[in-house]
Amino acid sequence: MKQANDLHLQYGCGLSAPEGWVNFDASPWVALRRIPLGGWLARRRGPAFPKNVRYGDVVRGLPVADGSCRAIYCSHVLEHLAMADAQEALANTFRYLQPGGVFRLVVPDLQRLARDYLAAGDGDPAGTFMDRAALGMRSRPRGLSGFLRAWLGHSRHRWMWDFASLSEELRRAGFEGIRRASCGDSALARFGEVEDPDRWEECLGLECRRP
Repeated sequence: MKQANDLHLQYGCGLSAPEGWVNFDASPWVALRRIPLGGWLARRRGPAFPKNVRYGDVVRGLPVADGSCRAIYCSHVLEHLAMADAQEALANTFRYLQPGGVFRLVVPDLQRLARDYLAAGDGDPAGTFMDRAALGMRSRPRGLSGFLRAWLGHSRHRWMWDFASLSEELRRAGFEGIRRASCGDSALARFGEVEDPDRWEECLGLECRRP
């Protein structure tokens, strides 16, 4: 991939891949498109990823030069990583940013989910909490199709975050200016090209920068 300065990079982009951004996703469906049989399977069974989505795993490292990015964005990615992997992802994000570069992210808000659980009345508050937090399973997938969905999908959450815990990890990675963010409130207008208001609803957004 040709390297440049002032890149606008998004990882874990899913199906949202605006032009002008370098868009990566670690879904195996994206990787399968590279091989003949896999490409056939991806076209028939997989999500319709835009052509400008590149396969890339931020934990293992992306094909991006250190200090090359003006802005980096990820939406509902970190909760799908084990904590140690999330720490590696944040360290790599920091490396890719140029000094003064901005990182924005949004994740489910564990504190809000826990508060709603504790305030719930009758019904099944525990089940509602588990469903909303995407923790556990109501039933285990079976058969070949169930295996493929479990292997190729990343729907379950592996670590949940609140503002205090995620802020601390960002500080450890070297970020400064850490603050709560809401959709569309960045001084860098181009974040509006990747932010989806629905994915920020009742969630935890943060913005920070590399010094």
